[in-house]
Amino acid sequence: MMNGGAADTPRAFVKEVKRIVIKVGTAVVTRGDGRLALGRLGALCEQIKELNYQQYEVIVVTSGAVGLGRQRLKYRKLVNSSFADLQKPQVDLDGKACAAVGQNCIMALYDTLFSQLDVTSAQLLVTDSDFRDKDFRKQLKHTLESLLSLRVVPIINENDAVSTRRAPYEDSSGIFWDNDSLAALLALELKADLLVLLSDVEGLYSGPPSDPESKLIRTYIERVHLGGITFGDKSRVGRGGMTAKVKAAVMAAKAGVPVIITSGFDPESIVKVLQGDDVGTLFHRDAHLWVKTKEAGARDMAVAARECSRRLQALSSEDRKKILLDIANALEANEKVIKVENDADVAAAEQAGMEKALIARLALKPGKITSLAKSIRVLASMVDPVGHVLKTTELADGLVLEKTSSPLGVLLIVFEARPDALVQIASLAIRSGNGLLLKGGKEARRSNAILHKVITDAIPDNVGRRLIGLVTSRDEIPDLLKLDDVIDLVIPRGSNKLVSSIKASTKIPVLGHADGVCHVYVDKSANMQMAKRVIVDAKVDYPAACNAMETLLVHKDLVSSGGLNELVLELRNEGVVLHGGPRASEELSIPEPASLHHEYSSLACTVEIVDDVHAAIDHIHRHGSAHTDCIISEDLQVAETFLRQVDSAAVFHNASTRFSDGARFGLGAEVGISTSRIHARGPVGVEGLLTTRWLLRGSGQIVDGDKAITYTHKDLTSV
Repeated sequence: MMNGGAADTPRAFVKEVKRIVIKVGTAVVTRGDGRLALGRLGALCEQIKELNYQQYEVIVVTSGAVGLGRQRLKYRKLVNSSFADLQKPQVDLDGKACAAVGQNCIMALYDTLFSQLDVTSAQLLVTDSDFRDKDFRKQLKHTLESLLSLRVVPIINENDAVSTRRAPYEDSSGIFWDNDSLAALLALELKADLLVLLSDVEGLYSGPPSDPESKLIRTYIERVHLGGITFGDKSRVGRGGMTAKVKAAVMAAKAGVPVIITSGFDPESIVKVLQGDDVGTLFHRDAHLWVKTKEAGARDMAVAARECSRRLQALSSEDRKKILLDIANALEANEKVIKVENDADVAAAEQAGMEKALIARLALKPGKITSLAKSIRVLASMVDPVGHVLKTTELADGLVLEKTSSPLGVLLIVFEARPDALVQIASLAIRSGNGLLLKGGKEARRSNAILHKVITDAIPDNVGRRLIGLVTSRDEIPDLLKLDDVIDLVIPRGSNKLVSSIKASTKIPVLGHADGVCHVYVDKSANMQMAKRVIVDAKVDYPAACNAMETLLVHKDLVSSGGLNELVLELRNEGVVLHGGPRASEELSIPEPASLHHEYSSLACTVEIVDDVHAAIDHIHRHGSAHTDCIISEDLQVAETFLRQVDSAAVFHNASTRFSDGARFGLGAEVGISTSRIHARGPVGVEGLLTTRWLLRGSGQIVDGDKAITYTHKDLTSV
């Protein structure tokens, strides 16, 4: 066996390699003009001969048959064509016919080269449908084991000539979908010690290899590199180029077979790999343990999210819509595994003795995933908010100005115990064309991780999975909050302490509310049956929600009429624990709360008696949080006073505070509820994640002191 620089390095494992699968790409087998690259093939066969001599078991998976067959058939067609035939439109050759001719060519070449080197080779052609047969797989393995024991080099290729795929370069369905994935599959079936994928470049780069800024990645680490690589053009002759190789490499490495992608143009590439030289790109399931690497830094994450968001914005509206629909489908398809991870989080929270209100927020109740998927589909069906022309103005003759909607850029969302918030926020970010960084609470760690994976796996490579970054360390939050040059908006969702802390720690604009102290005022004119239904729903429907009722205000006349007792009895029957303001605590003999500004987030609330609607409004302004407040009244004048004078983000008449929700407002979903007075207020949907840009179209106009221009400022918006 070969010795080299592998000792005590991440590639030390190569010393133990005995069985190796080598996949040869089409770009290695052929030259730029489509003809055989005899020099490269000769060097490859010489390396395999050396491995065979040193007792390595070598299996070769080769591409190139279709390309060689096409080149041979084009020549034959040219020779047999008349001048008149050549003037006619040329029809593409049948890919399967090309494969049949090419397989004969390439195997004849391998046989000739190996014969000169005193090595025996064997040909095996397989199709995807073959692998569906367990007996076939068993027999294939037996045959290969027999050949290897006889020191024969098996050469395997997908039999495109009889494959049932629609077209050999187009159909990516099935157990394997190209020769890269076939090589990975065989490596797993045969329990290979190493898979080498030979390419026309040195390995995997951070960007297109032709880009001087791109860097060779020596060891692929999923948490660092996933979604952060920009792939160049696909192979000039093969099916998928580097994208296909990386997909196959990740699959094999996760299953336990190390993979190295390296250049097939180097005449000693395989020898160098087995010496442990630091060539190509290594994929290994334990790579993250060997390589000393930090989590992607805060700035790197934010910059990557911005770059991906720009690629997202460049897509058509239909393509952005498709991403959302794919995410909705992926959530439903992965509901069981999501539930398993969420159940584990809930069990850990219960074992840790966390508050019931927090556990209620943490749990994804039955039907929640379906509901989230439905909301995403509603969001996808809405009119595309990006690039919408809000106003058109003719500044002067031939000079037209448009005000258009535009994404904010990069959002940082910090939330506690609400894994469903991750889904809503991610879908809104995609619909609005924004990049996103998410930091969830540690109590929802497993739920957030699986939801993030399901969502980012549905984001196409031409956008990049780092569009949505998941911050896993609490230590990174202070660094992120300093990045006012690359993060455009922070939206905290959680406790008063969390929101207040973030607001005090950053120069980045913060959108959100510190707490949800929502009031329901029952006026003396209220329909009591309606009032009882509304207050019970507002408190009991979801007590942990920020739009749940926390304070019930009752008109003083309802004390003597018995209305107050009716309302109190209705709440107590639902298990609600009551606390009283100064007047109510004396009237009802209930304890006073520590503060009249208190968010219970549980089956508890404050009750207080007020003189009239003006006293109710004053109480709300002094003790509320400007979130959502409601009046129950049959007196329309009183109701109108309440609606106009209560300075909250949402104010309702005869309706539960629980309606204060992005989905219920028809926004598709919400990123949060804002009590700010700048930019967005109330439930924040897509529109709250947009800003504006100005587009000016002219024909060479100049200012020149405004001497040669006549301003018209004509509104063309409705024209």
